[in-house]
Amino acid sequence: MMANCEHVKMLKTQVNIWNKWKKENVDISVDLSNAKFSMADLNGVDLSNADLTMADFSGADLNNANLRNANLSMADFSGANLCEVDLSLADIRNADLRGVDLSRANLGGADLRGADLSEANLGLTDLSGADLSGVDLSGTNFSSAALIGANLSGTDLQYCQLIEAILINSNLSNCKVYGVSVWDIKIDNMTKQNDLVITRDYEPIITVDNLEVAQFIYLMLNNKNIRSVINTISNKAVLILGKFGSRLNNLNAIREKLRELGYLPILFDFEKPSEKDTAETIITLAGMARFVIADLTEPRSIPLELKTIVSNLPTLPVQLLLQKGEDTFGMIDHILNFNSISGITRYTTIDELLKNFQNSVIVPLEEWKHLNKSLIEAKLKLLLD
Repeated sequence: MMANCEHVKMLKTQVNIWNKWKKENVDISVDLSNAKFSMADLNGVDLSNADLTMADFSGADLNNANLRNANLSMADFSGANLCEVDLSLADIRNADLRGVDLSRANLGGADLRGADLSEANLGLTDLSGADLSGVDLSGTNFSSAALIGANLSGTDLQYCQLIEAILINSNLSNCKVYGVSVWDIKIDNMTKQNDLVITRDYEPIITVDNLEVAQFIYLMLNNKNIRSVINTISNKAVLILGKFGSRLNNLNAIREKLRELGYLPILFDFEKPSEKDTAETIITLAGMARFVIADLTEPRSIPLELKTIVSNLPTLPVQLLLQKGEDTFGMIDHILNFNSISGITRYTTIDELLKNFQNSVIVPLEEWKHLNKSLIEAKLKLLLD
C-alpha cells in the first residue's frame, strides 16, 4: 500500500489548509500509509480515521493532533511529540513509540498490542479500556494516568512509574514488575494482579499477586538491612498510648525508659489532625508492635483506640497504666474482659513508675507474650498429632 500523493502534498503544505479540506470532505478516505513525515510540524493536525499504516512520524510534532480511530499500525513515532493528542479508538498495533511524549493524551479504547512504549511519557494520559497486552512498557512514566479497565496482561512494566495511577478494573496479570514505582495507586477488587514477576530477567522467577507489595517482597528477599529492620520492629517495637498536652512529658519519660531497656518506642498523637483514618493507623502501628503500653490517666480518645486494638489484635499484649487518684473511664470494665490485657499498673508519680518499670510493666507483658506463644504452640501440636 502507498499513500495518496495528493493527500501527502496537501498535508505538507500547511496544517490549516489540510484541516479545512478534511472538514469539508469528511466522506473521503485519507490514505497516508507509508508516508514520510519525519521531523514535520503537524501541531493540531486532524488525521482522524486516516490510514497511517507504516507512516514515518519520527521526531515529528503532533501536539494536540486528532488521530481518533486512525490506523497507525507499524507507524514510527520514535522521539515524536504526541502531547495532548487524541488517539482514542486508534489502531496502534506494533507501532514504535519509544521515548514519545504522550502526556495528557487520550488513548481510551486504543489497541496498542505489540507496540514499543519503552521510556515513553504517559503522565496524566487516559488509557481507559486500552489494550496494552504484551507491550514493552519498561521505563515508561504512567504517573497519574487513568488505566481504568485497561488490559496490561503480560506487559513489561520494569522500572515503570505508576505513581498515583488509576488501575481500577485493569488486568495486570503476568506482568514483569521489577523496579516499578507504585506510590498511591488506585485499585479495586476487580483489578487482576495474578502472577506478577518481581525478579529480573536473569534471576529465578518469583511471582506475587499484589502490585503494592511486590517491591517490598523483593527487598525482603534481597536486602539484609531491610530484613534486619523488619525483625527489629517486630521484636522490639512498643506502641505507647496516652494523652498528649499536659501528659506529654510523662509519655516522653516512658519512651526514654523503653529506649534504655532496648526497645523501639512508637508514640502516636491521636489528637493531631490527619487525612488518614485514625483507627486504620493505630491498627497498622499496633500490628507491628511487640506489645502496647496505654496510660489511662486523663483519657480522651484513648478508650476508643484501645478498644480497636484489643478487638482486632487478640494476641497483642496490652499493659494499662493509671495514676493513683484518677478515675477510670466508663469503658474500662469492657476492656478488662479481653484476654490480651496483661494487667493494670497503678503509680503515684512518674518517677516511681520509672523506678519500678521493669518489674511492674515489662515483666507482665513479656510473661504474657511467652505464655500466649506457649499456648499457641500447644494448640498447634494437638492439631498436628
